[in-house]
Amino acid sequence: MDLVSRIQVLPPDLANQIAAGEVVERPAAVVKELIENAIDAGARRIGVAIELGGKRLIRVEDDGEGMTPEETRLAVERHATSKIRRAADLEAIQTLGFRGEALPSIASVSHFVLRSRARGSETGTEIRINGGAVASVTEVGMPEGTSVEVGDLFYNLPARRKFLKSDGAEAAQVSRLVTQLALCHPEIGFSLSSAGRSLIRCPPVAALRDRLYQLYGDRTDLIEVRRGSGDVTVTGYVAALAEQGPTRGPQHVFVNRRIVRDRTIAHAILDAYSVATMKERSPEVHLFLTMPAAAVDVNVHPTKAEVRFRDQSYVHQAVRRALGDALGRGPAPELHLEAPRPLDPEAATLPLPAGYGATFPSRWGGGASPLTNVGATAPTSASAIAPTGASAIAPRNVSAIAPTGDSAIAPSSVLRPMIALGQFRDTFIIAVDDEGIVIIDQHVAHERVLFERIMERLTSGRLESQRLLQPVVVDLPAAARQGLADHARALERIGFELEAFGGETVCVSAVPALLRRDACEAAIRALAADLEGLGVGAAVEESVRRIAATMACHAAVKANYPLTAEKMAHLLEELRETAFSTVCPHGRPVMLRLTRREVEKNFQRI
Repeated sequence: MDLVSRIQVLPPDLANQIAAGEVVERPAAVVKELIENAIDAGARRIGVAIELGGKRLIRVEDDGEGMTPEETRLAVERHATSKIRRAADLEAIQTLGFRGEALPSIASVSHFVLRSRARGSETGTEIRINGGAVASVTEVGMPEGTSVEVGDLFYNLPARRKFLKSDGAEAAQVSRLVTQLALCHPEIGFSLSSAGRSLIRCPPVAALRDRLYQLYGDRTDLIEVRRGSGDVTVTGYVAALAEQGPTRGPQHVFVNRRIVRDRTIAHAILDAYSVATMKERSPEVHLFLTMPAAAVDVNVHPTKAEVRFRDQSYVHQAVRRALGDALGRGPAPELHLEAPRPLDPEAATLPLPAGYGATFPSRWGGGASPLTNVGATAPTSASAIAPTGASAIAPRNVSAIAPTGDSAIAPSSVLRPMIALGQFRDTFIIAVDDEGIVIIDQHVAHERVLFERIMERLTSGRLESQRLLQPVVVDLPAAARQGLADHARALERIGFELEAFGGETVCVSAVPALLRRDACEAAIRALAADLEGLGVGAAVEESVRRIAATMACHAAVKANYPLTAEKMAHLLEELRETAFSTVCPHGRPVMLRLTRREVEKNFQRI
């Protein structure tokens, strides 16, 4: 009895379809492979057209160097490529494509037409392939460059086609992909149309900022990132701390001008933002990493979407430090005045009410100006703005603001010197600098100063603690008590000494030196609420940052607290020395700015 072998060699067409499933997931993947080929070919203009989200038709045309008839025939053969020659080339890949799998894989699952004319050639070559089988090879007239048409994608794989999303969803993915590639290559012109309607049209430009303007309009809320660290250079634009809203922004990350998804870089981005504020964020970033080709392996994923770094921790540190520097230079949010209403000519001739020039209008309350003359009503003490005990914090070295030296981020003061004019409602400091008028929330500003002082002091050990003559007893729910117990080590570093006192009671016998005794109970309750949701598995550094943020909030000067001129000047100078001067640890803006231009515009001086 003859036995039939259960192991068989798959026919080439079936093998190609299986390979296509790894490389070509959806229409956007086809567009990515074709555009990357065009970029490698030296194209300066790339046009993309799709129909039904790319299901019916994908057309990519470029003005690159094109191919000869022989090269055009070889291009649709598996593992045929012009980009590598030997195994050693894989150690330092310089091109976007290199495997020689994209074109044959796409051709095996579509009605495929490739046309190409090499520079200097009189005619081009056209190859038609249906489901992996070559239908015709002819000579054609065409411009120099290459054109690829992909029709009826997955027509011979119904199981794969039914998993595609709606036409609109697939078109959106293609648009997002073209946007990313256009960002990465501003020197190349890109266009995208869907069913004849133009979606993207970006002529070549000289700089990334110009390309950002083409794609997103005027974005004053983005700040530039530019830092070199050894072999790794990080550039791009990211959302300013005070501008990032609750919604997730686009996150575009490129390594050596290649679109990537990488957990190391994603973690470094969030880590950089978390050092400045505890606020949950999904910040908008357009980030470009440049490094030697040998320092990154791009041959780890069929779609080339993931990479592996030779020194992962070094890349993480470089990204985090670059973003930390940029966020420290972030601008304060600007105020915009409403356009003034046209003046009534008759009203303009009416006399002013008696005494109007001496005070603000009565709608401010009581007829008196809410802008206090500095020092007129504030306490006469010229002591530091911090409450009693704040002097226990030693003078800062602001080059370190994180719990450990490895996570330190060097700050960069960008606030210009400000002159305090007075207080508004004993809560906001009104100041001026050479750019305009600045309104500072005194509590939030002091909170930022204290937070960075605490974090800097923790780099050299524990915060100074003071023992209470009479312990504070606080009743807390079970979950809140457990939250404090889970993070006892972090609380000790900050300067707290707590112990269970039976039942639902916690006894506090020592607190940080900067905390007033009358603020102890409120601070303990706030800490318990913060730490309850953090979970026992959280890193010590994360819990320390949360505790430090809460401590700074409760120790900072409060609203409705009058300040002397000396205290206001001291606070503004301290704020200038912080690494992140525009946002508090909890994500609230420290200041608002009314620019000179905005004032002049509304007075019709410009």
